Amino acid sequence: MARAHVEAPPPQVRLSDGSLARILPSAFATGWELEVGGTPQSHVDLDDPTHLHFEYVARMGAVIDQLGDPGAPLTAIHLGAGAYTLARYIDATRPGSRQQVIELEPALVSLVREHLPLPAGSRAGGSIRTRTGDARDVLERMPTGIRGQADLVVADIFHGARTPAHVTSVEFYRLAARYLTDSGVLLVNVADGPGLAFARRQSATIRSELPHVALLAEVQVLKGRRFGNIVIAASRAPLKADWLPRLMAAGPHPAKVAQGAEVDAFVAGARIVTDADAVASPAPSASLFDR
Repeated sequence: MARAHVEAPPPQVRLSDGSLARILPSAFATGWELEVGGTPQSHVDLDDPTHLHFEYVARMGAVIDQLGDPGAPLTAIHLGAGAYTLARYIDATRPGSRQQVIELEPALVSLVREHLPLPAGSRAGGSIRTRTGDARDVLERMPTGIRGQADLVVADIFHGARTPAHVTSVEFYRLAARYLTDSGVLLVNVADGPGLAFARRQSATIRSELPHVALLAEVQVLKGRRFGNIVIAASRAPLKADWLPRLMAAGPHPAKVAQGAEVDAFVAGARIVTDADAVASPAPSASLFDR
């Protein structure tokens, strides 16, 4: 009698908070998805690291493409590893870049590096290094010589589907901003729903430290009509005048990029978040990530 075929479980690991991290074939594109606690967190195409499938990640990639001279190496700090999607993108498009990735969960790092391995060796002298620990704690402890050296800091920090409160305050963003060069850019992924109360406060908080801000999102998300991701790009220096048409053209479409007076209107009346009143980002509907 033939034995029944038993499908092997996907690569997975239990994280410190009890949630399950799994690596699954992408249901909608080539490549793989990292899922944590039932929430898709990252997409990786090992054959093409420039393939940015998630829309908000593609918008971040479009901003990164505008930094410095085309193809020139960057110094980048990533707060939240996921599956190292943007670190891989920068490694592929900016050979010689130096990157620090900070991730809370050592088990997640091991899972990803075993089953979705990073590029062998460094490209043209570049590197991707990982520090494990809470993003805010690690930023407090990093060598002072790194301060003021980063062209880019990416904050994409989620426990499951929510951003923890302690990495949403002005104290946190002040800490992250001190690693940027004078023209460096902070990229923050914010998830919010109708009304956008959380996103408005996050934008106001970030702008209090880095006054030049652009908001990138799908049109209906930025209008507060449905739950989704808004990318906040912020810098001490004015963002280049040609950014707006380039970012609009880069998409994904329908794209919306808000700057200047539109950002003023977006944050009007929003209170700056402090450690004393910070809250986690709102949870999405349980059906949002149904496969």
